[in-house]
Amino acid sequence: MYTPSKKVLENYARVMVNFALGKGKGIKPKEVVYLQFDREAKPLAVEVFKQILGIGAYPMLKPADETFEKAMFENASDDQLKFFPKKYTKTLIDTIDHRVYLIAPSDPFLLKNVDPKKIIMANSQKQALRRWLFEKEDRGKLTWSLCLYGTEGMAKEAGLTIEEFWKQIIDACYLNEVDPISKWRKTFKEIEALKEKLNSLPVKKYHIVSEKTDLYITLGEKRKWEGGRGANIPSFEIFTSPDWRGVTGKIFFNFPLYRYGNIIENIQLEFKEGRVIKATADKNEKLLREMISQKNADKIGEFSLTDKRFSKISRFMANTLYDENYGGKYGNSHLAVGTSYHDCYTGDIKSMTKKDWERLGYNESIEHCDIINTNPKTVTAILTDGTEKLIYKDGLFTL
Repeated sequence: MYTPSKKVLENYARVMVNFALGKGKGIKPKEVVYLQFDREAKPLAVEVFKQILGIGAYPMLKPADETFEKAMFENASDDQLKFFPKKYTKTLIDTIDHRVYLIAPSDPFLLKNVDPKKIIMANSQKQALRRWLFEKEDRGKLTWSLCLYGTEGMAKEAGLTIEEFWKQIIDACYLNEVDPISKWRKTFKEIEALKEKLNSLPVKKYHIVSEKTDLYITLGEKRKWEGGRGANIPSFEIFTSPDWRGVTGKIFFNFPLYRYGNIIENIQLEFKEGRVIKATADKNEKLLREMISQKNADKIGEFSLTDKRFSKISRFMANTLYDENYGGKYGNSHLAVGTSYHDCYTGDIKSMTKKDWERLGYNESIEHCDIINTNPKTVTAILTDGTEKLIYKDGLFTL
């Protein structure tokens, strides 16, 4: 089994603990950090664990083995799949200050032969978990981050050797830098400058044009673009959560979507008054429709753009965390069907109620699924006075 160098693992751990968590500020002594990791990510998990201890914080561990997950779906009754330990989970969420997940699936298709309806059924019972996490994050009491630990299974699916796969990770996360955190801070400063330009525009809606794509997205009231927060490493995307009710037109996604142990290819969605009215795919179209049939998963929660000048990710990685940050020749854009991000609200998040979010067109769903387009495209901002301004073309912001 391939293991990156000690320097790479130590740098990776420092980036996650001293930078990514805490929204770029790192963790503090006596804070509680919930460390979740897939089995193959153990070498990185050990380094992250040591970093947490070195700062004087309190780690809580949750190792995961995907073979147990498969056994659950193959053998559990519906009642067992629906079981959700509410009291235990609520106490856990109340206890932790940060959570970090090291993603390392051995086999991207381990659940391929599991009925997707079972996976959706099990996920549907976790709506309370998502709500508790969001509520604590909205209060400024919780931060989180994700990162990827390369495995042979993922590398094979991406058509890369494990060494090539890890090179993408190392380059994207600046892990060979003498001081990767300083490099991240410089990158986030540049992203912040772009966000300020985007947020200064009096935008009514955006118009996206690309192959098989002609889509209008209404920004909505009290919205801002976000990015460069440390949630997800790497993270080069700049995103917003628009008013779902103002999405009209069609959009094509050329990157494959890996979901529920399967792959969905060449997705095309058509929207009318904010809802998906038509969903097609060349492969696993039935699964796509089942996913969208979940409550409020036929509405969008996120619209994102990545500038290729930031991202060093140049290869398809068969993993959403990397593919949604793809730089390549034309950058990328993606939509997420499902739940919105409250931190794209410009007002006081703590004062908001469920009805307030609904009134502004923020979507809430158990689903949040990013679907990616890397084709050349233009994005035009239609301003409140009716004039138009090109903001993105062929992988570059033009502001």
